[in-house]
Amino acid sequence: MQFFNQEDIYNLNKIFRINLINSCSGFKSANLLGTISEEGVTNVAVFSSVTHLGSSPPTLGFILRPTTVPRNTHKNIKDLGYFTINHIWEDVIEDAHHTSAKYPDEISEFEMTDLEPEFKGNFKAPFVKGAPVQMSMKFIEEIYVPSNDVMLIVSQIQELYIEDKLLEDDGLINLSKGNVATINGLDTYAIPKFKKQLTYQRPKEFKI
Repeated sequence: MQFFNQEDIYNLNKIFRINLINSCSGFKSANLLGTISEEGVTNVAVFSSVTHLGSSPPTLGFILRPTTVPRNTHKNIKDLGYFTINHIWEDVIEDAHHTSAKYPDEISEFEMTDLEPEFKGNFKAPFVKGAPVQMSMKFIEEIYVPSNDVMLIVSQIQELYIEDKLLEDDGLINLSKGNVATINGLDTYAIPKFKKQLTYQRPKEFKI
């Protein structure tokens, strides 16, 4: 088994260290965040840090890297207060990954890929057409994490769209039925498959 102590990690080649630390936490969610600027320019960007924060109210968060350089997604979310989260699925992996390229404010990543924006109801931010799970989100707060100079963006689910075949009777969204992708590290994608759903666990009886 390979071993790295903290000194080893700091002394690694930068690219090797980035890949190592970004993949050591395990598989991550693969999502496209859809936003729109005050000028009406759509934006879509891949994120691998979306995570569940709570169910009541239904709250998700994601990590945003330092804003010392322009971050269109962050600016649009702060200006508008709303955005969308869309699950990446197998057919769009390459286009989804390309949204990590840095384009000027006036260029929409939708125009540079085959991804299509989709507007639903009165919600202002664009969804990604065809995504098996789509969520409209309301920005709540941002929490600065000084130790890594990042921000936790907290948001609440306003609307939730799910492909019929994914939703199980008990409320589980069976992502494997939609070939939903996951991210390993920074740039490696996988399609996980459903194996087993287990019951709520209670302590076993034991003798003192």
